[in-house]
Formats: sequence, C-alpha cells, structure tokens
Amino acid sequence: MEFCPECGSVLRPKKTETSTGVSVVLACSKCDYVKSEACDRVEAGAGKVIKHSHQEVVTVIPKEQEVSTMPTLKMECPKCGNHLCYVWQVQTRGGDEASTQFFRCTKCSHTFREYT
Repeated sequence: MEFCPECGSVLRPKKTETSTGVSVVLACSKCDYVKSEACDRVEAGAGKVIKHSHQEVVTVIPKEQEVSTMPTLKMECPKCGNHLCYVWQVQTRGGDEASTQFFRCTKCSHTFREYT
C-alpha cells in the first residue's frame, strides 16, 4: 500500500490509455497526484476472465467425502424411504436470513435440503 506524498491519501491503481496499450499507474483520488512510474504494463484485451459454474462455487459436501462423523436425524429419505439421515447446516443466503439444512441418507447417500 502506498500513500500520496502531497495529501497522505491512499494511492489506488488506475488504468491509463497509451499509444502502445494500457498502462496501470498509482493515482490519488483527492489531489490528482499520479506516481510517475507505471506499476505493471498490461496489453489491451489481455485480461483473463474465469467463470465458475454454480456447482463449483457452492460445494456443500461432496458425495465421496466421509460423513459418518456427522450427527444423524430420524427423517424419511424421499428416494429410498430409509429413516436415518446425516444432517448439517450451511449459510447459503444472506447473513440476516436463516441457514439451509442439508440431509444425506445413510443408506442410498441421496442428498436433499430443507430451507428453515
């Protein structure tokens, strides 16, 4: 983190167009000070966007993972009718909203959830 020598504010990265591409400099938003040397040189259009599928972003508990240490609850599995399921809770929505309760059948490993 670097600070402006004129006013003491935090210097933030700012893209500037040049004849050879895009340059990133450190600039002060209060007094318009710009650090003379560029940080990193970036070719125009050289940015890389990484997109994740919903399944990659929200990983609850993979089926392969051992869950035998989790608490169990007497609840009927909608797939096989077994009456014992592992249970855990995950905060999948906003912090001010209730958590989501997940269940996994001890017999067929079917995973289902209940919004509380």
